[in-house]
Amino acid sequence: MIFLTTLPLFWIMISASRGGHWGAWMPSSISAFEGTCVSIPCRFDFPDELRPAVVHGVWYFNSPYPKNYPPVVFKSRTQVVHESFQGRSRLLGDLGLRNCTLLLSSLSPELGGKYYFRGDLGGYNQYTFSEHSVLDIINTPNIVVPPEVVAGSEVEVSCMVPDNCPELRPELSWLGHEGLGEPAVLGRLREDEGTWVQVSLLHFVPTREANGHRLGCQASFPNTTLLFEGYASLDVKYPPVIVEMNASVEAIEGSHVSLLCGADSNPLPLLTWMRDGSVLREAVAESLFLDLEEVTPAEDGVYACLAENAYGQDNRTVGLSVMYAPRKPTVNGTMVAVEGETVSILCSTQSNPDPILTIFKEKQILATVIYESELQLELPAVTPEDDGEYWCVAENQYGQRATTFNLSVEFAPVILLESHCAAARDTVQCLCVVKSNPEPSVAFELPSRNVTVNETEREFVYSERSGLLLTSILTLRGQAQAPPRVICTARNLYGSKSLELPFQGAHRLMWAKIGPVGAVVAFAILIAIVCYITQTRRKKNVTESPSFSAGDNPPVLFSSDFRISGAPEKYESERRLGSERRLLGLRGEPPELDLSYSHSDLGKRATKDSYTLTEELAECCQGPRRRKTQENR
Repeated sequence: MIFLTTLPLFWIMISASRGGHWGAWMPSSISAFEGTCVSIPCRFDFPDELRPAVVHGVWYFNSPYPKNYPPVVFKSRTQVVHESFQGRSRLLGDLGLRNCTLLLSSLSPELGGKYYFRGDLGGYNQYTFSEHSVLDIINTPNIVVPPEVVAGSEVEVSCMVPDNCPELRPELSWLGHEGLGEPAVLGRLREDEGTWVQVSLLHFVPTREANGHRLGCQASFPNTTLLFEGYASLDVKYPPVIVEMNASVEAIEGSHVSLLCGADSNPLPLLTWMRDGSVLREAVAESLFLDLEEVTPAEDGVYACLAENAYGQDNRTVGLSVMYAPRKPTVNGTMVAVEGETVSILCSTQSNPDPILTIFKEKQILATVIYESELQLELPAVTPEDDGEYWCVAENQYGQRATTFNLSVEFAPVILLESHCAAARDTVQCLCVVKSNPEPSVAFELPSRNVTVNETEREFVYSERSGLLLTSILTLRGQAQAPPRVICTARNLYGSKSLELPFQGAHRLMWAKIGPVGAVVAFAILIAIVCYITQTRRKKNVTESPSFSAGDNPPVLFSSDFRISGAPEKYESERRLGSERRLLGLRGEPPELDLSYSHSDLGKRATKDSYTLTEELAECCQGPRRRKTQENR
């Protein structure tokens, strides 16, 4: 908008050029509302030497050359005009004073165009000026908005309407300005080329909410029905504000996740998804999605959305929590300890949410913690019973994982009470059971003979280890009659232990050695003895005198003195050795004795002998009955 306080330049030029050449000055363009009027200011000049008595003039429409027969707008000589301008045009200026100002009324759109003036001084002194004025017929006020309206900064909006009709003066008012500010009317102003405008100003501080607001200006003319309105939409520039974004997101491992960021700004912002300073996606848009396919725990974390334009920026963050089952627990700690030491074992895992951690041993819970990723197990003063396999189990609602680990407790040897010696016929076997970690060395000492036999002498010693137990067997042949003292000594790097092995006699194992076949034989022998004693007493009752002494001891046959006819000594030795082995419950086989009879042979012989003996016993018992029958006869 231009404010004028001085006369137009072309009026000064006219004054300075009087007495010069042919020339005319008028506004190059002028505007007016439809239905109103317009005054086109005009000045012209001619050489002074012409000195015409009367000066005439003609206004043409759209062409300056008469030979083209342009429409005549006004003609001072004849008052004959084109029908379009009849009753609409008249001259306001005095041609004698070189003023050619033209007034057009009842404007309609077809009157818009170029207007040329031709001076007529008589005779050949006629001149059509090339200067012309373009008339623009309008219907709306002109609202002028600054090229940049920024939220928070004061702005001035103007409404300008032409005021070139001396008969009608416009009045201005604002439409839709509520909440923006109060208007101020500056009044009528003159422009550079001599035209006039009516101006009204509106000052306000816009907000982002005012962006796109439709602001109007209304021009009215008193005492008429003429009313003209114009509108302009405010283009308010403002920095981005993120208005749409996910809340915290929980997703199961392997699922699809879509994060949304939407911002309000003018102009459109550059939206950027970032994580840990790395750009994941960006675009100039109102909203932007970040799609994560088959999420993993590595994608768990905080995601940031940045929105920015030339007027500022905004950012917000969203947390993504990836839920997954526990990973296989890891165990850090002492796996080997010496008896009496304190052992600390740490079991840890990763999961979301945090798991329930439990440490088991032989289905017994030793320690547990809820919703923690680590579990500490403290074992003060460990004992051999703490040795073994342990389980660390981690579980949450998405799954379960477990890890096994072994704790090895090292301790000095302990000789168990089941260690002993036992005789089997002509063989002595000594069993020494030792519990220790690490594996001990075992030696058998015979003090009476000043002899020590260790486990490396495989001819005499057999050893087998199972877990923490080491079983060693010493076999001595030909020692059953006078078994020696045997001391078992076990040692490792933590100490040594000695024990004199107790001797278990052969009479304690007799029935175990005899077995089922031997039991039949022994039963038959017992019956035979009873029959023999009964027969002997009956004979004495017949032959002895009444002076029979009750204090005489009858002959008695002991079972230990009885031998089955035909049974060799080797058979008896093998049978006793087999019973001894079963009693000891050995896992391995000790060195074999030299036995010549098999169990099947022994069974056949025992069955045959028992059958023969049964027949003899039956005959023995029936003999006295036969003699008694004969005597009765």
